[in-house]
Amino acid sequence: MSKLQQLALFTLTAAAVSSAQAADLKIGMVLPLSGPFAAHGAQIENSARLYIKEHGDTVAGRKIVLIIKDDTGIAPTISKRQAQNLLIQDKVDLLAGFGMTPSAFAVAPLATETQTPMIVMNAATSSITTKSPYIVRTSMTLPQVTAPIATWALANGIKTVYSIAADYGPGHDAETQFKETFTQGGGKIIGASRTPVNNPDFAPFLQKAKDSKPDAVFLFVPAGEQGVAFVKGFRERGLDKAGIQLIATGDMTDENVLAAMGDPALGVITSFHYSEAHDSPENKAFVAAYTQAYPGDRPNFWTVGGYDGMHLIYEALKKTHGDTNGDAFMAAVKGMSWMSPRGPVSIDPATRDIIQNVYIRKVERVGDLLQNVEFDKVADVKDPGKK
Repeated sequence: MSKLQQLALFTLTAAAVSSAQAADLKIGMVLPLSGPFAAHGAQIENSARLYIKEHGDTVAGRKIVLIIKDDTGIAPTISKRQAQNLLIQDKVDLLAGFGMTPSAFAVAPLATETQTPMIVMNAATSSITTKSPYIVRTSMTLPQVTAPIATWALANGIKTVYSIAADYGPGHDAETQFKETFTQGGGKIIGASRTPVNNPDFAPFLQKAKDSKPDAVFLFVPAGEQGVAFVKGFRERGLDKAGIQLIATGDMTDENVLAAMGDPALGVITSFHYSEAHDSPENKAFVAAYTQAYPGDRPNFWTVGGYDGMHLIYEALKKTHGDTNGDAFMAAVKGMSWMSPRGPVSIDPATRDIIQNVYIRKVERVGDLLQNVEFDKVADVKDPGKK
């Protein structure tokens, strides 16, 4: 073989390798992997990798490659910079993840500018999907999971409520929706406080609530250690002994903090879209697979958001035959429906938000574990935050 022929063969081989590499479908995930929400970001990543393990790493002839970037939590400038790196340097086809609302808000303009599909797997402020036509969400919105607990309270003798909510987008959404639903049904908000997002001292807020003598306190704080501190403070200050019920959205009693809460969490009533204890064949299989893959980590709403996010990506790619063009991808996801570990879900074609059951749950001891035990549900709930 002449040198010219060898060079031609080398060139063809290199081109073939380059073509094969170009065929990889790159998903850039922006997640909090350090800082106070690091465990939650890891749960989204874990569930995404579990889905790939279960369903194979090739869809429509394209190999799925995850590229993960840490945005450290509530740090929108870092989230935007990481997304820019993914788009420009890594040349990703899709953006995904987004644990916190400020992260999703910061990256939305980039999705619009580049017409890149952006799959939000947790961030829950209602307006996120309005920030770009290329955003679809597989988690929840705060109004969606808040309205049912207000309705439950009205139906169960709770007439007055003191509201406590974290002072950022999701907290504002939860506070606004609870007030709207509760007061329209005849209830009365007799006081309200907004708490700092990072490391608040709940003592003054708990005292204000106790002094107001409401039938119940409604709470929204970010999932994690804040819920632990609040529940313990609620019991220590005797609000329960004063006959005050604690009601909340289900992020407060996230499965991975229930053990830290301990007995003070017993009896807390929440409304939410997912519980590890949800009784369905799909969830039992999901819980078994997740706990086997990640021993010591309990599946929760972060994991189901990531798992379903990957399901949506896979099914959309099947429809588009691997095409990640923004308009084609979004057309494929609108109206999509499937049976999730949480129950039946679908994507609202008008808002690109998820439609799902919301369950009323009570913290109970089941065997050796505290669990959010579902005892009622509201079926097929759309986001009431979008009028």
